Amino acid sequence: MNVVIPTEDSQMQHIIEKVRHGQRLSLEDGNFLYQSDDLLTIGQLANEVALRKNGKKVYFIENMSLYFTNVCEAHCAFCNFRKDEGDEGAYTLSGQQMIEYVEQHYHPGVREFHIVGGHNPHVPFQYYVDSLKALKERFPEVTLKAYTAAEIDFFSRISGLSYKEVLQELIKAGLQSLTGGGAEILSDHYRKKMRVDKADVTQYLQVHRTAHELGLRTHTTMLYGSIESKEDRIRHLMQLRELQDETNGFLVFIPLSMQPINPKAGIRRRNSAFEDLKTIAISRLMLDNFQHIKAYFINIGVQLTQVALTMGASDAHGTIVKEKISHAAGALTPEGITREDLIWLIKGAGRIPVERDTFYNEIKVYE
Repeated sequence: MNVVIPTEDSQMQHIIEKVRHGQRLSLEDGNFLYQSDDLLTIGQLANEVALRKNGKKVYFIENMSLYFTNVCEAHCAFCNFRKDEGDEGAYTLSGQQMIEYVEQHYHPGVREFHIVGGHNPHVPFQYYVDSLKALKERFPEVTLKAYTAAEIDFFSRISGLSYKEVLQELIKAGLQSLTGGGAEILSDHYRKKMRVDKADVTQYLQVHRTAHELGLRTHTTMLYGSIESKEDRIRHLMQLRELQDETNGFLVFIPLSMQPINPKAGIRRRNSAFEDLKTIAISRLMLDNFQHIKAYFINIGVQLTQVALTMGASDAHGTIVKEKISHAAGALTPEGITREDLIWLIKGAGRIPVERDTFYNEIKVYE
């Protein structure tokens, strides 16, 4: 009897066969892909999946990132955005102040406000409701994609309302989708070590589950590149995949490359390009029930974003205008990008740029 000992080649071949036959990858498969240095095979396989799901189309949106407050009760180890009340640079904007800011930067092509901020315990839940209401009244045609699951959990704590009640109040004020932040790494051990003193793993997933049950389609992320193991990342993806099986409520998955606290930090303090591309490709392979994987140029740079479009990514994010959170943590990339640059970037990767709304409805295809 011949005993066949699996080699690296045969294991990769096994994964290739599974992907091509639409079979789900396991924890062991994901771990193997992270251990492999065969980036080209992994990227090519992820590219096949992206083409199967979306053809050559790559999506982007005209959006603006808005931050009502940077005052936050949490002290997450990786965050350089937060301030304490009274700190130099701490701020909490009223709805009217935010409208004034938006009017300075707004143009009629903007389709989405991406709204996140600190967990400010010095204002009531009603402040967060009124913030959305003010924007919706002034810009009724713009989609409000607002707040992370961690913010929803925080609102629940300060208001005494359930997740469902919090979300219902925000929906009445104009909320149409949740942002993906606050996931970090979905591991209790990681969250304890990185002082993620906000929504835990169960709470993060439950907020999204509740939002999906209320008819909201939401976004989700993974902040990788600090103390987590590669297996932690795969388990993170599998928990999201499981919830997507249950609700089909996620629109897109966004891998976020951890930024060092200091913009002057050397390359050894940053994720390598190899690691960023591999993470995007593996995300595409593991998340078989997600339509889109996003390449977030704010964290990985515009040129690497272009390469990522041939390794599993089908979304190049949006124009943003002025990003603050990653840049507070040392991102070296532009704070925003023009529509023309995004179109050029996508076409340069041999793809078809598609302007979309928040829900991936196509607005304009740039053939």
